[in-house]
Amino acid sequence: MKYVVVGASAAGINGVRTLRQLDPKAEICLISQDTHIYSRCILHHYIEGSRTIEELSFVEADFIERYQIDWIKGGTLASLDTDKKVLQLMDGQTVAYDKLLLATGASTNYPPVTNIDVARHVVGLRTLADAKQIREKSQKAQSIVVMGAGLVGIDALEGILHLGKSPTLVEFGSRLLPIQLDARAAMAYQEAFKQVGVEQYYDTAVKEVIMDENQQVKQLRLSTGEILPCDLLVVATGVRPNIGFLSDGQLITDQFGLVFDSFGQTSIDSIYAAGDISGRNPIWPAAVKEGIIAASNMVGIKRELTDFFASKSTMTFMNIHTLSLGNPYPADDSYMVEIDDNQDVYRKIIHKDGVIYGALVQGNLSYTGILTQMVKTGIPTDRHGKSLFSLTYADFFDLTDNLEFTFCQNKGDEYE
Repeated sequence: MKYVVVGASAAGINGVRTLRQLDPKAEICLISQDTHIYSRCILHHYIEGSRTIEELSFVEADFIERYQIDWIKGGTLASLDTDKKVLQLMDGQTVAYDKLLLATGASTNYPPVTNIDVARHVVGLRTLADAKQIREKSQKAQSIVVMGAGLVGIDALEGILHLGKSPTLVEFGSRLLPIQLDARAAMAYQEAFKQVGVEQYYDTAVKEVIMDENQQVKQLRLSTGEILPCDLLVVATGVRPNIGFLSDGQLITDQFGLVFDSFGQTSIDSIYAAGDISGRNPIWPAAVKEGIIAASNMVGIKRELTDFFASKSTMTFMNIHTLSLGNPYPADDSYMVEIDDNQDVYRKIIHKDGVIYGALVQGNLSYTGILTQMVKTGIPTDRHGKSLFSLTYADFFDLTDNLEFTFCQNKGDEYE
């Protein structure tokens, strides 16, 4: 059996690892545009200089050799022949497969802004090459603007800050991290960035990139009419899935990206997919799990992905820790919202009919262990008769005779 995995990030790497563990004798080929294996989540550490390229890696130093992987570095997928089961690379090389895992990820989505696609010194933050550019150009740049206040944009912002620069942030939405945080949690970060000199624009769009005679970005025209000086623009306004190698009708896609089910199966039996290629759930934990699930099903071990929220992020910016789970706002008035807010900790849980649909914990994250356990084991929120924020592990677990903790399904019924 020959397995081919395209993509060397969270989904692809966990895919090849699982394939080797489950099928020790298989032939496994990994194809990637990158020549290094690294975590995209910590690229800002490379920008700020706190990690080397080697320290960005999330695998063992001898990973390729240990797992006996044939790694084609710097390989870009040009086309896919699903009938012949052959991949065509940009350099003309062809690679045959028995089963294929597509984990090609996504690329920076450049919005329809005048000149943004032709101006020099405009870069996204998606790859190591992007991080290298930002790090290099930041040394001389005087007016750095980060466009987009999602997780990638805030990563870029903090990385640049550590270089001793004072970047400006421009966000179309009303607050920082609008998907992950509510207004209260976002304000903690906004105030912290303000204290270190970051100028922030919300409810504001970039309408035009103004260039100098060398086509280098010089200024930005905002939706407010204001002109911002800018000699380095970091674009972090979302991503688009890397599916350009697919011909019309080859595999089912939709307005987001490639479609695959909870088993990692695409519309063709021999082809599986995982990670950001779907255009959904662009978070590291989801990609890791999808890669493992897809690889397991490729070797005939049935596994289904059912145990994570579409949005789950743990973040630390400006030394402020936050866990965001699900939606930070209730969908309608039928949901209950419980809030515990004091100077050091902000906690919020959104639930309905005993099920948690969203949560925020900012500051001290010790409570997140209990919260995660409740979600993971499906513990109803309404079975204890006391505040969710006063729950402890004693409400869910008993000690066995050998002093090990075991989950007690009925524990807490005395509160009902």
